[in-house]
Amino acid sequence: MNEIFGKYRVYYETATRLTNYIDFNEISYFLPKYKIPCKTIICNLIFYPKIVKNSLRKDTDLVHVWSQEEAFIINKFKFNTKTIVTCLDIIPILYKKNNGLIYASFIKYSLKGMKKSDRIITISKHVKNDLVRHFSISEEKINVIYLGVNEHYKPIPENEIEKIKYKYNLKFPFILYVGSEQPRKNFPTLIKAFYKLKTKYGFNNIKLVKAGNPQISKYKRKHIMKLIDKLNLQKDIIFTGYVPEEDLPALYNAADLFVYPSIYEGFGLPPLEAMACGTPVITSNTSSLPEVVGDAGIMVDPYDVDGLSKAMYEVLTNDGLREELRKKGLERAKLFSWKECAEEHLKVYEEVYNMK
Repeated sequence: MNEIFGKYRVYYETATRLTNYIDFNEISYFLPKYKIPCKTIICNLIFYPKIVKNSLRKDTDLVHVWSQEEAFIINKFKFNTKTIVTCLDIIPILYKKNNGLIYASFIKYSLKGMKKSDRIITISKHVKNDLVRHFSISEEKINVIYLGVNEHYKPIPENEIEKIKYKYNLKFPFILYVGSEQPRKNFPTLIKAFYKLKTKYGFNNIKLVKAGNPQISKYKRKHIMKLIDKLNLQKDIIFTGYVPEEDLPALYNAADLFVYPSIYEGFGLPPLEAMACGTPVITSNTSSLPEVVGDAGIMVDPYDVDGLSKAMYEVLTNDGLREELRKKGLERAKLFSWKECAEEHLKVYEEVYNMK
């Protein structure tokens, strides 16, 4: 489970619960045992067709393609059964500059396959609206099924929190960000807001902890490092690198505040995980994030550095507000479960299977 992330995590969490909670004759699902050392396009064109060819049986009732990126197989293969595609987001289409023209063209080809499917599942209303707006797909063809939060994301005892602080050498109050440094994640804005928090509001004893691999090139990362150097924050921003799944709940618990200034998310699991741990959340008022966080977090314009730094200051200095966000976050997180996500998938399967 530690090495499963992104779309594969959505796949794993849902599919395993389908087998745990629902009486199926058989569910066949496949995940690579090892990370595939190749670019996504090559991986898709070589790896997934082999899976389909080796696994598709004559008595298959439904084919569920779990990501829009793999929907090209609907173009490539002639299926004699109903097909469903899950669309997690349309990030490669919206952010072509960050992915390259070749990849964007490949995604367009995959999206054609998705349009041919019998049903589309999205993980938020925002993604559904994106599909309707950008690809003229009928609303009736799209089902929204929210993701869940794993049960181990919860408030934990103080001794467990101290262990994680010791492991990552976190001997100070800190603001936490979990995610990559891809442009849409908007990490530079958080750096600038953190700088203002320290200089304008006088928070000299707090650090910013960034958990997760960069997922960008060394060249692009140089710009982030230059910004940190320019603001003289080298000792104030801590990069943990990859954090194992079993460490994340304690890390969320240890944080004084969780900030997630992403510009675009198909769903946004990290804010949900933080809320489930009882950590106050500040996030963007864009894309799907308001759907996930609701009124249980502080919403800010992701481009407003001053607004973000002010929100951070208010949460960190107002005990009543922090406790209110903690309680609201815990209640909000209860609305999202992988079990319910799996059950909603079953309803769609039955509906599509019975379509004429």
